[in-house]
Amino acid sequence: MSKNITVGIDIGSHNTRVMAVEYTHEAERKTKRIIGIGHAETRGVRHGYIVNPNETVESLRDALNQAEQTSGTCIRQAILSVGGISLSSHISGGSCIISKADNEVTSLDIQKALRDAESKLSIPNKHVIDTLTLEYKLDGKKIFGRPEGMKGIKLDITVIFIACLKQHLDDLISVVNSAGVDVIDVVASPIAASLVTLTEKQKTAGCMLLDIGSETVSLTVFENNYVISLHVFNLGSTDITNDIALGLKISLTEAEQIKQGILIGNVPQDEIENIIEARLSDIFDLVQKYLKKIKRDGLLPAGVIIMGGGSQVPITETLARKILNIPANLATIPVNTKKNPVLKDAGWFVVYGLCMAGRYSTTDNTSLNPLYKGFSNIGNFFKSIIKQLKP
Repeated sequence: MSKNITVGIDIGSHNTRVMAVEYTHEAERKTKRIIGIGHAETRGVRHGYIVNPNETVESLRDALNQAEQTSGTCIRQAILSVGGISLSSHISGGSCIISKADNEVTSLDIQKALRDAESKLSIPNKHVIDTLTLEYKLDGKKIFGRPEGMKGIKLDITVIFIACLKQHLDDLISVVNSAGVDVIDVVASPIAASLVTLTEKQKTAGCMLLDIGSETVSLTVFENNYVISLHVFNLGSTDITNDIALGLKISLTEAEQIKQGILIGNVPQDEIENIIEARLSDIFDLVQKYLKKIKRDGLLPAGVIIMGGGSQVPITETLARKILNIPANLATIPVNTKKNPVLKDAGWFVVYGLCMAGRYSTTDNTSLNPLYKGFSNIGNFFKSIIKQLKP
């Protein structure tokens, strides 16, 4: 029997979370078990950006200490999530002439086409953290699956690149290193969450994962089991809290409790709903405009799956259906919550997804290389294919 422990770190604007998951391979039966968790209020971060590294390091150390105590493991390596307003997606195409004399497509040809696509990008000050293939064409004909072993003259590839601000990635990795942990991989937060909240059926039919965080809102659109777009808006559920506090002239603590439906007091319910609905409507209007931009408005059969702190507001699902005109449901994870009670809280979905990404990478050595220490994104190519196909 062999064991493998994967650790995920998610440094959000409001909370820092660490999770350790153990995978056991026994007679080819793979089981997983959460063996450690750590949680701390994030300090020194604003809108996903690190503004005070020392405070952020201390927050991370608090979470790491808890995870080490609960797991009985010394954490020295982890997979890191990357979010924030600078996170974005960019679609590019590349091509190459097949190099072998017998015209058989090899992995080298795919890498050449991928490099060609990346060379056409124009995203100053940003660093590509993931490369996901959308489509192959061989001599102008679409290929389903991977083209290696097929024969042709010209290979075309369409790729979506997930990128973030280089300085932001620098700061994140520096914080984790300062806490005594090496970053073995980085994954965009929405991609990590999708690994555990969406099914292959949903991603194939067409759906959107909407994460309403405390200071940002991210959306990730899937179609034919591929990521086709990712975008982040500079607002979040904290804006709802602020609106309630200003509108009702109460403290932020009371406003947060009212937003979550915990505290109502003597304030008329319709007044509370009007304040919340106004801000949520702003969020969904932005989402709808973006869907129109990418020509997916009202065209996602599996609808929108909502997670994050904003998803806990009672009218979120109803308002999403009304404005976006597609099915809307809260994100859940199909696990036994009696054994994993922490996963009742959507705040843990991203870090749990990081651990799932680590599980897939155990069969692919390229994904164990630190992405930010000079390794080419081409080396991450096959890991990306695996991610795209996982439910």
